[in-house]
Amino acid sequence: MNYFLRSVSYVFHPLLTPITGTVLYFMVAPYSTLEVQSGNILPIFILTVIIPIIFFLILKNLGVISSIFLPTVQERKYPLYINCILLLMILYKVIPNNYVHELFYFFTGLLLATVAALLLLFLKFKTSMHLLGMGSLLMFIIGLSIHFEINITLAISVFTVLTGLVTTSRLYMKAHSRVELLIGFVVGFCSQLIVLKYWL
Repeated sequence: MNYFLRSVSYVFHPLLTPITGTVLYFMVAPYSTLEVQSGNILPIFILTVIIPIIFFLILKNLGVISSIFLPTVQERKYPLYINCILLLMILYKVIPNNYVHELFYFFTGLLLATVAALLLLFLKFKTSMHLLGMGSLLMFIIGLSIHFEINITLAISVFTVLTGLVTTSRLYMKAHSRVELLIGFVVGFCSQLIVLKYWL
């Protein structure tokens, strides 16, 4: 059980939230073409997975951060700054070239959530980025179901269960308090809810 719950924190790391949302969108969207998919998925993968990993290695070698889970408030600031910049690059450079209305607002929601988490850091509050990611994905999937008028209740149910599993994992590892987990989920969920009216 110890190994399983620790594995959950790695598999559902917030680093993978943007690319997971992108892939889920193209799995659900009825009119997406291969050209649009490749034009978005590859650059988003590079900007939100490859580049952050490179920055993580640099920051770790410099002694700025100690772990991929960023256990302290101070360690979280630089990765969140970098994440905001990368999300802005996606919004201004990647999506406009292969414009996908729904993805634009998904990443806008992620940016809002990241900025909110950064602001909370200045109040010495360590928001759970794992739950922020899961909340964002869950609300985005619900929005896709409404937008395309398709029944993806199974996917929504699976992500609801996975959210509970990630919450259990973070509590088991003593990475966050219950309040930090709850606020993380609310920030992620509500950030997508706020932008929902612009693309439904």
